[in-house]
Amino acid sequence: MEKLYESVEKKGTVCVGLDTAVEYIPESLRKSYDTVEDQLFYFNKKIIDATCDITATYKIQIAYYEAEGLSGLNAYKRTLEYIREKNIPVIADIKRGDIAKTAEMYAKAHFSGEFEADCITINPYMGIDTLEPYYDYLKNGKGIFVLLKTSNPGSGAIQNIKSENNETVYEILATLLEKEGERFALKNGYSPIGAVVGCTHVDEGKKLRKMMPRTFFLVPGYGAQGGTAADVSEYLNDGNGGVVNSSRGILLAYKRDNPDNLAFDEASRHAVIQMRDAISAVSKRG
Repeated sequence: MEKLYESVEKKGTVCVGLDTAVEYIPESLRKSYDTVEDQLFYFNKKIIDATCDITATYKIQIAYYEAEGLSGLNAYKRTLEYIREKNIPVIADIKRGDIAKTAEMYAKAHFSGEFEADCITINPYMGIDTLEPYYDYLKNGKGIFVLLKTSNPGSGAIQNIKSENNETVYEILATLLEKEGERFALKNGYSPIGAVVGCTHVDEGKKLRKMMPRTFFLVPGYGAQGGTAADVSEYLNDGNGGVVNSSRGILLAYKRDNPDNLAFDEASRHAVIQMRDAISAVSKRG
């Protein structure tokens, strides 16, 4: 989270989601490479090269690569390595959620070896002990983003259930996460235990920001899911304290709102700049 915080200070809050489906790749690039692995990787590489100076972090959703079998996972591995070579923090969106030895193996798989990332996403709904196998890695510079109040329309069916004390499930979890994070406090005041808070539920997001002043947010839902820059500003602390993800809005920018017929990587860069500037314009700075 220290690397993320510093990256946001330098480059703004944009997180580019490399949720790359083969059908997103322009036909001309697909024809240039014979394998799905190369098609996925070189598309990602062009996006990274075009945006790395204006992007705080990249989030890679593993499902898009798993769907292509070993070729896809090789592209996933190469993409992670390429981003980390550039000294840019990378988030592996794996949404793992298990306990004990199984969670230890997930931690080993995604915090070391061929699939090593700086941060990963975790599903905590088996209980708070789903987080504990990751703690040794947090002490050595890694981070986790825990699903808290997600951006999907159906999230409230579970996350908004109220207890006998009139607290929602997500509020109870928020209190637990903020408390768990206290043992790992960083110099910048945040914790390596972050939270996923979708910007499609603004009232809940504002409440959570007040409840969790030391928790770094990963904010999905911008753009394609309906979240706006004004919404996102409520999730930040003086313009930091979170990164805002956009995937299709950036990867597919060349297919829409592209009157100058920019190449796909140039169109993605333009989309990142627009997003960064829109959020910066409405975010409060100390």
